[in-house]
Amino acid sequence: MDCSKLAENGTPELGMEFNSKEDAYKFYNKYAFKMGFSVRKDYLNKDKDGVTTSRRYSCCKESVKRKYEGDVMPKRTRAPTKTGCGAKMVIVLFKGTMKYRVHDLVLEHNHELHIAQCAHMMPSQRKVSVAQGFQAEISEDAGLSLKQSHELIGTEAGGMGNVGYTRDDLKRYLRTRWERSLKYGEAGSMLNYFQEQTLENPSFFHAVQLDCEEQITNIFWADAGMLIDYNFFGDVVTFDTTYKTNKEYRPLGVFVGFNQYRQIVIFGAALMYDETIDSFKWVFGTFLEAMCGKHPSTILTDQDHAMAAALSIVMPETFHGLCTFHIRRNFMKHLGNHYKENSDLPYMFGACMYEFEEVEQFNRVWEAIVKKHNLETNEWLSGLYKIRDKWARCMMKERWTAGMRSTQLSESLNAAIKNHLKLDHDLVQFFRHFNQVVDEKRHNELIAEYEMRQKLPMVGLRQNTYACACIRDVFTNRICCIPK
Repeated sequence: MDCSKLAENGTPELGMEFNSKEDAYKFYNKYAFKMGFSVRKDYLNKDKDGVTTSRRYSCCKESVKRKYEGDVMPKRTRAPTKTGCGAKMVIVLFKGTMKYRVHDLVLEHNHELHIAQCAHMMPSQRKVSVAQGFQAEISEDAGLSLKQSHELIGTEAGGMGNVGYTRDDLKRYLRTRWERSLKYGEAGSMLNYFQEQTLENPSFFHAVQLDCEEQITNIFWADAGMLIDYNFFGDVVTFDTTYKTNKEYRPLGVFVGFNQYRQIVIFGAALMYDETIDSFKWVFGTFLEAMCGKHPSTILTDQDHAMAAALSIVMPETFHGLCTFHIRRNFMKHLGNHYKENSDLPYMFGACMYEFEEVEQFNRVWEAIVKKHNLETNEWLSGLYKIRDKWARCMMKERWTAGMRSTQLSESLNAAIKNHLKLDHDLVQFFRHFNQVVDEKRHNELIAEYEMRQKLPMVGLRQNTYACACIRDVFTNRICCIPK
């Protein structure tokens, strides 16, 4: 019996012939789908030339579960699925025709068969197709979870029963893809990724720092768009680090600025081994190398001493400003015990930071703060006063900051990054998802460009309703009068 008769009779019979063992498996698996059992590829025999001479396809419930022979019984055991079913189809290669013929056949099962509605759950019927796998990869790169990706494909297919695989199958497929992408090791795969980016755009810049054991410690990269943006908008830069973006728990540092629409632009990023002076020196130095030696006029950071020391060495001519948000947070940390109901301490401190434009007025109010609240011995406040030129408005009048006084740009970007990244991401996954964040910010710039050309400009005037001696508390948003 040849293959042309198989479509007319869906039940296997002795003497049937197939052109290949794959054709035999497809036919038997199709029959299994109709009947309600799953097929397992059992033993095969090959000749000295490696040609398969015989193969057996069995019911997945063949044999029985072996008894546990260990000394300690496991806490959890899987429910048995084997019943010793003898259903099978054995094919043998006949040299004369070079076709596979059904040599042995058992159709009876000793167990209950699955209903048609559950047939798609049987192992031999589940397979992630090339198109489905490609769609799952795109969904993962876009930041969708495994559950969301599976539900999306199920919706497009008209129900989970039409998908052709389970969520566990999709998980295994993506794991295989991940293992394939890391076949050169995580470091080698990362370098391959950088090489691909360089081939795509020769302007892509990347650098890695190695320790004495030739292990990668710090990584910096910037694509062509980042280099162009820095050339136009790199006068004022904020730099901040964040954690929990990758499974190595490496701190991620991002150089950020404003574009012409006062939107976030990214100038470069670094995965750091630690936050020491040496690491920051390498990151800042590599950043300048990527930008062809162009120094920013101003860089804003938090009150990290290692950053400050590294900046004073690498960028001595760049003005280093401190983030007012971190100063306010440290204010509550170090002076919270002085903050009482109706106290004017936060108002006066906020005025020193944001309001006063004259140095004399700043010094007068600062002395009043120290004396009134007995803060002469407070080390944090004394240290902050020594570096007042980095945060007080009256000391920064000659500095160009583009209206930025904090690293809130970096904080906002860090929040967006964490929406796309997960702790279990390896380095290659991390870079792919980081690019999603960069693309999102660049798309926002295109939206702003369209809105600017589409809509007419509007000029708004705001009247100052407060006297010059009244300021707004930066902590509680209340109005308070400051003595002149």
